[in-house]
Amino acid sequence: MVSFLSSQTFFNIPMAIYLICFLGYLIFTASRNKILGILSTSLLIIGLIIHSAGLILRWLETHQTGYGYVPLSNMYESLIFFSWTIVLIYLIIEFKYQQKIIGVFVTPFAFLAIALTSIVPGIDAKITPLMPALQSNWLTIHVTTCFFGYASFAVSFGVSILYLIRDRKSGQNEGGSKWLPSTPILDEINYKAIVIGFPMLTLGVITGAAWANYAWGSYWSWDPKETWSLITWFIYAAFLHARFTRDWKGRKAAILSMVGFAAVIFTYFGVNYIISGLHSYA
Repeated sequence: MVSFLSSQTFFNIPMAIYLICFLGYLIFTASRNKILGILSTSLLIIGLIIHSAGLILRWLETHQTGYGYVPLSNMYESLIFFSWTIVLIYLIIEFKYQQKIIGVFVTPFAFLAIALTSIVPGIDAKITPLMPALQSNWLTIHVTTCFFGYASFAVSFGVSILYLIRDRKSGQNEGGSKWLPSTPILDEINYKAIVIGFPMLTLGVITGAAWANYAWGSYWSWDPKETWSLITWFIYAAFLHARFTRDWKGRKAAILSMVGFAAVIFTYFGVNYIISGLHSYA
């Protein structure tokens, strides 16, 4: 019990930090106070470090209970990991493009992912033995690649919202949009986030097929989770195809990115809670 409380505390602390960072980025956006922006990013890094320590503790706890697995096996652990990947991907993009305002639209996802573990009924933090289908190294590879893809798409979703706001303000009053990054920069960040996420999702689909063959003797069974993962893959493949062949940029790209993330959310939550299937345990 002590170790369980310890890992839970290590997740609750970054949850609070991510909320504070959201407020910090929001005030920074309004005030353009550089010190506040630096403090918000520094605090976010501290939150990520504590979050990482919590994941390590959770892993150690699984070994203390005798089950010994990488903590990615259920909805509680996947939400915790999802939050961690969102922050990591966002920080990489912030350091590359120096656009802290994006944090206003991304950090809420990191906060909500952890908060949902206490809000959604049926999500249990208790460490339990893995069912036979989950007792495979494919679990770690598949879930890790998928969630790095999901996190990249979450960042692109936030950037797309920001793009649409910037695009609308540009058409109304250029002076009122000076606090926003330019549309070309936002469009590039949206594209680069999907460039990061798409190969990860592709690996997730491939490793998922390999895992399915290991667990159930078939690479593909058109299970609802598999089907919606493929739908999500096709949406982002269409995004990149339209970008390369038809030079799709700007508003169309932002809208398609948002449609893709809606498919991600349904694949992650909708399939688990609305449609029953082989992946319902997740």
